[in-house]
Amino acid sequence: MPREADLYPAIKAYLQRQGYAVKGEVGAADVVGRRDDDLVVVELKLGFSLALFHQGIERLAITDNVYLAIPSGGKAKALKANVKLARRAGLGVMTVRLRDGHIDVLADPGPYAARVSKKKKTRLLRAFDRLDGDPNAGGATRHGIITGYRQDALKCARFLAVHGPSKGAQVKAWAEVPQATAIMAADHYGWFTRVERGIYELTATGRKGLKDFGDA
Repeated sequence: MPREADLYPAIKAYLQRQGYAVKGEVGAADVVGRRDDDLVVVELKLGFSLALFHQGIERLAITDNVYLAIPSGGKAKALKANVKLARRAGLGVMTVRLRDGHIDVLADPGPYAARVSKKKKTRLLRAFDRLDGDPNAGGATRHGIITGYRQDALKCARFLAVHGPSKGAQVKAWAEVPQATAIMAADHYGWFTRVERGIYELTATGRKGLKDFGDA
């Protein structure tokens, strides 16, 4: 099993190539590099953890030049998320390939300016406006999160439960669900079946769904 100390030789060599004098375990810091009055601090761990972020943030009281270092590998999605979090905290991130000491710097320390994604904001606003009421207050229901899409599917299901097999256009108008036909045709929940062209009816699973999500 690797140890945190196994990261040290590669990081020391990397910093020395940049002109730093490097020492390990200086005070509370795992690695300290000094180039005149310029300091760089590197905190070592075998994986990301809340403790690692706490240590890195604490070292920002010493220098703005603080890196978190872990072995390379692991899940790319989790690594990307942790690098993003480090950026927001003003921390740098580097990974060490233990078999040969190769260093990858994934982020440099510095102020982080978040950019608002208009696409994500628009998507969230649409989801907010589509959701009737506040069905997920306090968390998910016992049958899962209620989305605006599921609420629309429930409106279609209620209409069919009362009126029987119906045309998509009729469900759209009476249940006030603009995407009624598309929802019933896609049938993501197994609630609907097409009995003939443009006409749908409720399945047994759909009736159970109405019972399960009766409060939604």
